[in-house]
Amino acid sequence: MSSLQAMISPAVIMLFLAGCVSNDVMVKRQTETDVKVEHLLQVAGGLEARMNELAGRVAAIEEKDAQRDLIVSKTDDNPGKSRDTYYTKRTNSRNDKAAVTPVIELINPDSTNKARELGPPPGYVKAFGLYSANNFSDAIQAFETFLKEKSDSDFVPNAYYWIGECYYSSSDLPKALVAFQKVVDSWPHHPKASDAMLKIGYSLTAQKKNDKAKITFEKVIRSYPGSPAAVIAREKLMQNSQSVLK
Repeated sequence: MSSLQAMISPAVIMLFLAGCVSNDVMVKRQTETDVKVEHLLQVAGGLEARMNELAGRVAAIEEKDAQRDLIVSKTDDNPGKSRDTYYTKRTNSRNDKAAVTPVIELINPDSTNKARELGPPPGYVKAFGLYSANNFSDAIQAFETFLKEKSDSDFVPNAYYWIGECYYSSSDLPKALVAFQKVVDSWPHHPKASDAMLKIGYSLTAQKKNDKAKITFEKVIRSYPGSPAAVIAREKLMQNSQSVLK
């Protein structure tokens, strides 16, 4: 009997280690995917902000041209001194060295500023860059600074999610759970909510709280059906059930 146990034990150990490696690889790939998506969102947000800014400038120029045409049309209706005065002022302004740069008066000056804010704020981009460089402690501080300075930003849920990722990557699972749970509770319909709930399941699994992890993975599937997080949660449940059968 002892010889049989000696033959079986190495095989069981190898299967167990293979399952752990497979789990680590899945977590790593999912996190890498999240990072790539975040980079794409930042690029897209920046491009959208730039396009809106340019559109605002074009609209301002067109409005300026319309005002100029209106002045010209009025002087055409009243030829003589008014017309001469108008063109004299324009001629003098062209020759004036102080008027080399044309001044464009925006109808709504705030529109350009709002367009610039559509992309990720600089503080958020800095914090995410630190996370991407695996500088988790500094990234957490940078994200927390961003949350204090830009508490009304649309990227607040993302910041909490990446704080959770920083803690998870640092193996500080209790704090990771708090950050992920904050996203789920405060912004249940945000795109990061499903990923946050999935990572709650991973964090519970890492803490050996398998029953709670199972409930969480099932909740991901129910709450966010069809999402990439639900697909991963379903695969995780299948892995767990197979390991139990073995």
